[in-house]
Amino acid sequence: EVWDNFVGSSNVVAGVIDTGIDYDHPDLAANMWINPGETAGNGLDDDGNGWVDDIHGINTITNTGDPNDDNNHGTHCAGTIGAVGDNGIGVPGVNWDIRLAAAKFLDNFGSGSLDNAIISVNYFTALKNNGVNVVVLNHSYGGGGAPGASITAAFQAATNASIMHVIAAGNDASDNDST
Repeated sequence: EVWDNFVGSSNVVAGVIDTGIDYDHPDLAANMWINPGETAGNGLDDDGNGWVDDIHGINTITNTGDPNDDNNHGTHCAGTIGAVGDNGIGVPGVNWDIRLAAAKFLDNFGSGSLDNAIISVNYFTALKNNGVNVVVLNHSYGGGGAPGASITAAFQAATNASIMHVIAAGNDASDNDST
């Protein structure tokens, strides 16, 4: 019933911090964010943000602007957030009309470093501070122990820039209320 009244807004950017996004996927391609400050494939950092050809986001593992997914988890998450709806393909996302940007910090096995997670959060905060309407960051990955000062500071800076965090819980089948 909600979709009868509202299917999202192409003025909103959701950052997916995960294994990347298959930005050519038929249910996602139309909703991928395109960096207006970059010229695709010219090998230059046109917008001066430290990332070459970051058209759809970044890959912190290879230090490139190519966040293509080689694991499919990030693509799955992106689909839940913003797969195109009412197109006869697959399953619609919550927002049929949204822009999806990727920060790939998890490899094809789903492993990654805390440092690269921090770089990913900071990338989206910098985008927001430079006029890109990043509204939410999706974090659907695990980790152990209490967060350290560096990741806490990165999350706080994003929050201070009015970016909301959506974080997966329960992936380990544990009782989060008792933990």
